[in-house]
Amino acid sequence: MSTMNISLPESLKEFADNQARALGYGSSSEYMRELIRKDRDRQCLRGLLFEGAASPQSVRIDSDSFDQFRSRVRDTAHR
Repeated sequence: MSTMNISLPESLKEFADNQARALGYGSSSEYMRELIRKDRDRQCLRGLLFEGAASPQSVRIDSDSFDQFRSRVRDTAHR
């Protein structure tokens, strides 16, 4: 694993330390790694959403489509 040192104002360091304790992380480093992973995942999802929004529409979505989707979700949830 690589090491990265960052400088934080005391108020941010205290916040990170308090969050790490409150959320059950073993250290502030674990908390920071999780924040970075979540940001990476958020950016990936954002890219996928933009990609989907830019793609041509292949199926017309109407209220019947949503009703069918809801039924499939309910069927899956009850299994």
